[in-house]
Amino acid sequence: MATFEKQTECIVNALFSDLLGDDESDCRNLETDSEGRPPAGYDASSVGRRLACIGDDLKTFDAVVIASRLRQMGDRCNMDFEHISSKDLAEVLKGEMEKFGAAVDSLSRSWSDRNPELAYERAFLCVSAKLLMYLLKKVPAMVHPSYLIRAINGNSQVRNYIEAHGGWENLDS
Repeated sequence: MATFEKQTECIVNALFSDLLGDDESDCRNLETDSEGRPPAGYDASSVGRRLACIGDDLKTFDAVVIASRLRQMGDRCNMDFEHISSKDLAEVLKGEMEKFGAAVDSLSRSWSDRNPELAYERAFLCVSAKLLMYLLKKVPAMVHPSYLIRAINGNSQVRNYIEAHGGWENLDS
């Protein structure tokens, strides 16, 4: 079984590729034989990145599907980042990407405080996906998947929430 960190990396990379419009549709519907290997005829180079991400979890872990759920969560986030007063967010919008995690944390706490029915952890996932999408539109050259990967992996509260719900595979949008 892949580690939480490795799964997060695969999911964020899939989300990033989706948001940038990379065509990985040949990987999306990959079917496997009974031993979890790709069927005959698949070129290893075309599916290698996905297989490297999921390894032994091929039958149960699909980073592309989970990334799609994360994107849907971000799509439903109604934050207008240009009209939010937050020091960390302002620094991220100026290009200080190392503040990405702090900005997401601050915005998520504020949003979940205003909407008690929304758990902080879900707010964190929604805001992080939404902010990534926003930044990719505004300043794509500055954005790298590592910022979101570090933000999620570095937040033990979010990690515990995901693991308590059965892992990334059980994340619903």
